[in-house]
Amino acid sequence: MNPGHVLYHLCMSQYFHSVSRSRRSGGVLLLVGVLAGVTVGGGVGVIAASSTKTVTVCADKKTGMLRYAKNGKCAKTETKVLLNQTGADGVAGATGAKGETGTAGANGTNGTNGANTNSQVKYLCGDNGISACAVGLTGPGGGIVFMTPSTPGNTSGLFYEAAPSTWSSPLGDPLSAWCDNSNDLLGVASTVAGTGAMDGAAKTTVMLGVCTSGAANLADDYTVTINGVVYGDWFLPSKGELNQLDVHRELVGVHYPGGAYWSSSEYDGTFAWYQFLGMGQSKVGKVYGRYVRPVRTF
Repeated sequence: MNPGHVLYHLCMSQYFHSVSRSRRSGGVLLLVGVLAGVTVGGGVGVIAASSTKTVTVCADKKTGMLRYAKNGKCAKTETKVLLNQTGADGVAGATGAKGETGTAGANGTNGTNGANTNSQVKYLCGDNGISACAVGLTGPGGGIVFMTPSTPGNTSGLFYEAAPSTWSSPLGDPLSAWCDNSNDLLGVASTVAGTGAMDGAAKTTVMLGVCTSGAANLADDYTVTINGVVYGDWFLPSKGELNQLDVHRELVGVHYPGGAYWSSSEYDGTFAWYQFLGMGQSKVGKVYGRYVRPVRTF
């Protein structure tokens, strides 16, 4: 039994015993003091909360009177009661059963593989796609490389490839007018014959903003898929780029001799530059038909 419970029963027994026997004030006061938790030696209450301090109370065997034994000893006529002793640690409870494993979450959706970009295939050429790019090799877009960053006059720092001769049909390059707008200056003029700037892509963009049909539109419409990569960035070469294509005309397979090809460089509102392969450049009215060969950079 807990010592506090023993003291409680002893006190209640003393109380009724005292009342029935003459209600002596001393016994009542002692009982009241004990029940009130009178503080005794060391600041420990007789019926205070459990602590590691041991308190000895002696109960007279005849009268049931209680007294605090400061020295921890009781007379032979008394019963010793030890209070506030800390009991031994209880046995640890059994470990609870392991909970069931929760249902596995659904696998996340695999992300879509990103498309290969121009930069990922930038320097790979040849039919096997693992050779360093050089003039005459097959480019990433399936055309023939005709200019490299080290080519004299190439200020773009890029490789150039011309679309294969069958890009439009098995019969070869198509004939087309320069633009269906044959009277307005488009802002891509170059009035001096020669190599000129390597800016065919920019000039083609300007032409597409005005022309609803013509050489630039045909070049821009060309799209090819090689090894899962879509190449749709073809354009009409400027007269500088077209002049370099003429240098390697036999490699790229153009109409020669007698092949006349449009550039994206205009002369004025009604004339534009073309390359007469093997014979140089000239200008002619935008309404006249000339061959078209798309190119791209990488």
